[in-house]
Amino acid sequence: MYLAAQRSDLDQLQARGRRRTLAPRAGIDFASNDYLALSGDPALAAAAAAALADGVALGAGGSRLLRGNAPEHERLEAAAARFFGVEAALFLANGYAANVALFSTLPQRDDLVLYDALIHASAHDGMRLGRARACPVPHNDPDAVADAIRAHRRACPDGTVWIAVESLYSMDGDRAPLAELADIADRHGAMLVIDEAHATGVWGADGRGLAASLAGRPNVVTLKTFGKALGCEGALVCGPAIVRDFLIARARPFIFSTAPSPLMAATAEASLDLMAAAGARRARLHSLIAFAERQLGPLGVTPTGTQILPLIVGEDSAAMALAAALQEDGFDVRGIRPPTVPPGTARLRISLTLNASEADVAALADALGRRRK
Repeated sequence: MYLAAQRSDLDQLQARGRRRTLAPRAGIDFASNDYLALSGDPALAAAAAAALADGVALGAGGSRLLRGNAPEHERLEAAAARFFGVEAALFLANGYAANVALFSTLPQRDDLVLYDALIHASAHDGMRLGRARACPVPHNDPDAVADAIRAHRRACPDGTVWIAVESLYSMDGDRAPLAELADIADRHGAMLVIDEAHATGVWGADGRGLAASLAGRPNVVTLKTFGKALGCEGALVCGPAIVRDFLIARARPFIFSTAPSPLMAATAEASLDLMAAAGARRARLHSLIAFAERQLGPLGVTPTGTQILPLIVGEDSAAMALAAALQEDGFDVRGIRPPTVPPGTARLRISLTLNASEADVAALADALGRRRK
């Protein structure tokens, strides 16, 4: 039988309660990353319509090293570099592509990547494609990072150490100790790579992210995404100009990919302005976070102080059954299972966005209380 191995694998996933399937959007949004509700905002739609009316192309027509390098790409990168306070930025199709490009390209053969144990799958995929050795360190443990660097230096004094973290972790909702990690990087001559996907737009002055205070340092590289709080699509690698230059010269995901849509680049540039002016939205979201923690904390939801609130259930089937029950009640809450999260920590990932109100959160708390009895 053709594709027998694939059928068997899907059957095994089904038996273990881990087969992924697509589900339509339905119910009140407690699942998306549209934190500021910008994806459907009329101002962002108007910016896209204006760019289209001005003749901005839908498609790039090729990679950026051929004829796909549109003025909109370069304008976005220049605007983003100014906004985020870095020497240069490079625009890629999405955060996954950016992480794969970054980790497969920048660390060299004699280097070491020390990555947080809970870092995103896209970073893992980039490291697997790269030439440097990669080792995990315990989650949010700066002392373990420092110890690992010292041990590596004793055995291999050459090469660069890369410390790779997320500023706000997508499944646990907690924050990285960035100031301590930056100090460690400075003391040991290491590079610090910070994935700001879930912090950009929501945290920091004008939504610049949790790593905003580290902007412009010669040993800091950050990833910013447009597909979450900024409401559109694409991602930026930000940092020293040589990082941009090296990725253009060497990063296969950049070199051999059709460039992102020029229309999306123009829309993303507009989203930077909307984000900078979205102080009132951020304040409303932060207030909603505090309200949700008061409502959901007594029900077992972990208070994180951020827009991502996990409810650890444990068993895969139990987490998915609880998610399905809440979906029946009209709430779009999704269950998360291994391998996305460690075994035994299947959970509901409750994502707070301005697509939901305090009344919606209170109703979710009521439903969760009933469903967990």
